Amino acid sequence: MKKISEKMRVSFDLDEVLFVSPKTHKTEPDLIFPLNKIFKERLRYGTPDLINSLQKMDYEVWVYTSSFRSERYIRCLFRCYGVKFDGIVNGTRHQKEVQKGHKDTLPQKLPSHYRISLHIDDESIVCTMGRQFGYNVYQLEAQDDDWKEKIIARAEEIRKREF
Repeated sequence: MKKISEKMRVSFDLDEVLFVSPKTHKTEPDLIFPLNKIFKERLRYGTPDLINSLQKMDYEVWVYTSSFRSERYIRCLFRCYGVKFDGIVNGTRHQKEVQKGHKDTLPQKLPSHYRISLHIDDESIVCTMGRQFGYNVYQLEAQDDDWKEKIIARAEEIRKREF
C-alpha cells in the first residue's frame, strides 16, 4: 500500500499516442506560425484537456518515450498547448538511468522504475511486458473518441486498488 500523500503517476508515450497523424486521427488545431514550423508533430485531439484534467484530479502526468527528442523540446512543444508535465523520460534518460550497467537488454520502457502506476502506449510489446515487469498499461490504438474517458476510468480503477 502506498502512502496517502503520494500522488499516483500516469505516463504517456509520444509517437502514435499523443503525437498522431491527421490522416488517421482527430488532432488539435495546428500551432500558429512560426511555432508550427518548429513543432511539426500534431497532438491527438483532447490531449491538453486530458492531461490538465488528470492533474486537477491530483495525478502526476509524465511522458515516457523511447524517442530521443530532448526534454526541453518536449516541454516547449506542450507548453504551447497549455500543458506542463510533472516528469519526462526520453530514450537518453532511460538508457542512463534504467539500462545503465545491465548486461542484458531491458525493455525499451520500464515505468515501474519511476513509480509510474499506469502507462499509456500503442505498442503491444510494451503492453505485454507490463505483466512481466510489474506495471499497468492501457493500450491505445486507433482513433477513439472516448479515449480520454477510458484512460481516466482506468487510472481511477488503479488508484482505488493501490492507493
